[in-house]
Amino acid sequence: MSAMPGKHRVILDVTSPEGLPDAIRFAGNLFTGSKNGYGLEDADMAIMICLRHSATSYAYGDAVWAKYGKMLAPKVEPVPTANPYNSGERMQLSGLAKRGVQFIVCGTASRGIAGRLAGQGGDAEALLKTEMVPNLLPSSRLVAAGVVGVLHAQERGFRLLFVG
Repeated sequence: MSAMPGKHRVILDVTSPEGLPDAIRFAGNLFTGSKNGYGLEDADMAIMICLRHSATSYAYGDAVWAKYGKMLAPKVEPVPTANPYNSGERMQLSGLAKRGVQFIVCGTASRGIAGRLAGQGGDAEALLKTEMVPNLLPSSRLVAAGVVGVLHAQERGFRLLFVG
């Protein structure tokens, strides 16, 4: 976090799937508004997005979604077979990563997801290490807990935007 370039530092805290479209728009607006209003370049911005709580599953790539989509988004029909915010024509999350956005992913929620995916008697920790973490979206890293990641970002000069 401290090593991220950019004078203007923002962390968007996303806790729900419903908040993810706003987070994507807000990050884009931070880049666009800073450029149009103040002449700043993308490199002047240090933007992080924390995916935690029920937004955590959207930090994972299509391989995880193809295998576990029904369990990752049980209320979504039709059942997603790819990350809805990073597949097909909607490559928003990877697009933000290309612009320099970094993602922190809640390890606590990820372990909960891994436990559900592994099922009773399954090895959740192995699933997390062998299937989930290798399939994090670009510019993502797992942190112990999303709330701790948000706190550490604030301690390093990032301003908090809670998205929901």
